[in-house]
Amino acid sequence: MTDDGYFRESRFATLSAWGLTQMLKGAVYAAAFLLACGLLLWGLWALGQLLPPESKQAPSPYGAIEVPVERHIA
Repeated sequence: MTDDGYFRESRFATLSAWGLTQMLKGAVYAAAFLLACGLLLWGLWALGQLLPPESKQAPSPYGAIEVPVERHIA
């Protein structure tokens, strides 16, 4: 068999393959992070659905800053 260079990669091909694998690895990490965030939010929503309806009826937390303004007309 002769060695015709079929299995040899050029420097550019090697660098391109390395860059592609690095980008794919980053995409997998980003997808895993988004999936974890989605699962966390879904878990919080599911926990909220298990609570009784009375726990969801609370006064506004902004009551202290929602002071009615009285205008004095002279």
